Amino acid sequence: MLKQAVGLGAGLAVTHLLGGEASAAPRIRSRTFTTDDGVALNYLEAGRGEPLLLLPGWSQSAALYRAQILAFARHYHVFALDWRGHGASEKVDHGYRMARFSRDLYEFIRGMRLKHVTALGHSMGCGVLYSYWDNYGGQSLDRLILVDVGPALTAWPDWSAEDAAEAGAVFTPQSLYDTAAALRGPNGIPTTQGLLASMFSPGYPADQFAFVVEENLKLPREYAAKLLVDQAAQDWRGVIPRIDVPTLVVGGEVSIFNPISQQWVADQIPGAELIVFSAEEGGSHFMWLENPEKFNEDVLDFLC
Repeated sequence: MLKQAVGLGAGLAVTHLLGGEASAAPRIRSRTFTTDDGVALNYLEAGRGEPLLLLPGWSQSAALYRAQILAFARHYHVFALDWRGHGASEKVDHGYRMARFSRDLYEFIRGMRLKHVTALGHSMGCGVLYSYWDNYGGQSLDRLILVDVGPALTAWPDWSAEDAAEAGAVFTPQSLYDTAAALRGPNGIPTTQGLLASMFSPGYPADQFAFVVEENLKLPREYAAKLLVDQAAQDWRGVIPRIDVPTLVVGGEVSIFNPISQQWVADQIPGAELIVFSAEEGGSHFMWLENPEKFNEDVLDFLC
């Protein structure tokens, strides 16, 4: 049985944490949704209107979507979800697989009775949406915003450089497991810091980067390692061409994921739009943090 718990006091605390003034911006509330296997998932909620889901990437949290929640909640009913183990969600010892995350998303959409949903996924959040499409046929999803991830993160040994670029591959099988082993080992924190540093432009403010690291470390490193392996082992190239709703694809010129891979994704989805942030526009893997004004404007232009 699905359950929902509401904590208004927690909502006030989150509003303060995210830097929002209650009198000047939409109020952000923190709530809890319980999955059918008993896991309490935290989510942030603000605004009214048609539902807009914000789905974080690997090891990220809903709290990092501060600028997006405040901007989009003026037009939409915004939900930003912490995956199991992530952010303020329950730290269980099971379910760190893309198929289970897509099940959690399915239960959330169904349990909250959401219809005509726009879903924005960043990085692994796109992978969850691909798994959702594969397993549930895209039920209740009317529009997608797919932000910067390759369709296949691990290159096969016989791939050419062109194959790897088109797939957005960033690992070999050996480097994937080496990275996962480092994450769950005694150097898990510096390994996390190094991974994240490779995903931002060099000039990103140190205090803001420290907050991103802090939010990432809320997912225990053992579980982060398991999830990374499962995420990076997927190949969504057979799923993406089956997407048939209006879609915006967003990439970055200097992202860890070759922008050629974002062009490939956009080319597979009929009528999809593609936006690639330049280096000068903060076009890293985290362009939505580096240049939230442009990112939010681009998303709202697509949605209007």
